[in-house]
This record gives sequence, structure tokens and C-alpha cells, in this order.
Amino acid sequence: MGSKRHVYSVQTEWTGNHGLGTRSWHVYSRNHDIAAEGKPVIHGSADPSFHGDPTGWNPGELLLASLSACHKLWYLGLAAGAGLVVTAYRDAAEAVMMENAQGDGEFESAVLRPVITLASGSSVEQAQSLHDQAHAHCFIARSVNFPVICEPVFQIV
Repeated sequence: MGSKRHVYSVQTEWTGNHGLGTRSWHVYSRNHDIAAEGKPVIHGSADPSFHGDPTGWNPGELLLASLSACHKLWYLGLAAGAGLVVTAYRDAAEAVMMENAQGDGEFESAVLRPVITLASGSSVEQAQSLHDQAHAHCFIARSVNFPVICEPVFQIV
């Protein structure tokens, strides 16, 4: 089977020029809009620690959301293919970014903590196995240079 190339396009527009541009780092906001054709606009900013608007999505949150969503999509697809019935999935993910004295930073880790509800009669062993496979397949996790740790919890109803 051959390779497939997928291209993603977004437009990011800075909306924080208050009339003085970047004359000083105190006079502009870090706000921006992220858009893609046919989709709602995402209002973003910097982390509040970096003078951002706390009501806007910051790049760290969006990176973590991408990791969490990619894992979930793989998990649900693998579960459907294996006949494992998932009735609910909720992840409380968390990532840690370390900032150095110069203000540069990098992520050191992310932890996904999905709580996965399974239909009665489901095998937790099978559910765990599919979780491990989903982690191995997630293209976002495979693309980052820091560990993504997965700590699933399974419930059967």
C-alpha cells in the first residue's frame, strides 16, 4: 500500500494591533484568529503568563487538544473495528512546558487521562490493548519530541 500525503491549511491573523503596531511590547495584544475554510474561527492569544488574553485559546492548549483528540479518534476507530462498544469517552489531559531564563520554552511531557465507559460484558484487557494501539498510531503524538503518557481508566456499565 502506497503512502498518502495530507496537507492541512489554516490562516492565522493577528488582531491585536491597537494602532501603534509593535512599537513596544506593552502596546499590542497577542490576540489572533485562526481560520480554515468552512469552519468556525478560533480566537487565540498567548498564555496569560506571556501577556495573553486568558479567554483565548493559547498554542499550548491547542497542542494538547490535538494530542487528546487524535488519541480519542484512533481509540474509537480501533474499538469499532474490534467490536468493543464504547459508550462515553472523556479526557482530562495535561501538559507541562518549561520556560528558561531567556523566556524560551519547550514541552517536557503530556499526560492523557481518558475515562472510557464500555458496554456491559466488555473486556478491560481488550480495551487496554486497543488503547496501547491507539497511542502507537496517533500521528500527533508520533510527531512531537516529548513523551506523551497515557493513563486510561475504564468503566463498565
